[in-house]
Amino acid sequence: MNLLERVRKFLHWEVSPKPAVKLLPEVYPHLKAFRLPLILTVITMLVGTIGYIVIDDFALMDAIYQTGITFTTVGFGEVAPISDAGRIFTITLIISGFAVFTSAIGILVTEINRGHIVAILKERKMLYDIARLKKHFVVCYHNDYTLEVIKQLKENHIPFVVIDPREEIHQWAEEYNYPTYLKAEPHAELTMLKAHLASAKGLITLSSSMSDNIALIASVRLFEKEHFLPRPYYIISSAQSITDIEKLKKLGADTVVSPTKLTAQRVSAMASRPDMENLLEEFLYKSDNPLDMEEVKVPKYSWTVLKKLKETHIREMTNTSIIGITKKDGKFSAMPKGDVLITSECTLLIIGTQSDITITKDIIRKRDKPKELKFV
Repeated sequence: MNLLERVRKFLHWEVSPKPAVKLLPEVYPHLKAFRLPLILTVITMLVGTIGYIVIDDFALMDAIYQTGITFTTVGFGEVAPISDAGRIFTITLIISGFAVFTSAIGILVTEINRGHIVAILKERKMLYDIARLKKHFVVCYHNDYTLEVIKQLKENHIPFVVIDPREEIHQWAEEYNYPTYLKAEPHAELTMLKAHLASAKGLITLSSSMSDNIALIASVRLFEKEHFLPRPYYIISSAQSITDIEKLKKLGADTVVSPTKLTAQRVSAMASRPDMENLLEEFLYKSDNPLDMEEVKVPKYSWTVLKKLKETHIREMTNTSIIGITKKDGKFSAMPKGDVLITSECTLLIIGTQSDITITKDIIRKRDKPKELKFV
């Protein structure tokens, strides 16, 4: 460990995260056009130095200096008396220098107008911004659904990266204020590295094309295996039909949303219970609501396995309520009573504040009885 690393460790300085993909090598091919002006500059300096040595018998350093100030047309004057032949040679050097610099400026303007170098530098800055994100969501394909999802993510202060292969993504990013975005094919491995997928919480793909969603889900799951990630990504996708939902889940999607099915369920609920129309919006979806709802899976080793719900005293310890239990076979029980038995690998539907739910998850995942039970 060197001195700088020791100082950083002592002062708790964090090293600025860097993107996994370096874009500077992509700039180099666009700089090939500058090779000719550089070669001409070297040749002119070499010819000028030799010319002053031969014509006016200059010392080597004087010849190099005189060539430099003449070639760059800075106008410092003569370092030593120059003959008529030397002055003609000097005029030739000035014209040559002007021609070389003019051609270099022309090449620079042409490359800037093409926009390749500027685009690469902008993307490089974007990659550094993305590298600083943690537990973010990668949202693929810009559409109306994406806009609504991003609106909710912003309200809940959840970081995200939008990826779309179309050229219009730059315009959309400016119009809808995307802080981080990429113009790329979402299913490509290079894109996943650029999106800093290794630190992401999950991925959302809401493409209208079923093939796009399938390709992306398969690519992400393959990316997980190849990079030996400690935890799987939470993948959310969309589908139009029931058969598509099953296909995407088999491929590895954790949640598949069907706009048609959701619309039908919402309309039927509104028709049967008009007074409950805005219950979810008021209770769950508002960002300023302190209450939250989450599913917690009971592991095999949990101390709560084969205990009655009332024996766990979870409500007394964490101030949360278990409002539903899903057994391993998929059978759901709503508002379970205290005599209901907690079985291995069942899922508890818990309601409470986010901090209390976090405490509940930690308690349920313990192997031994928590010490808090002594005080209940």
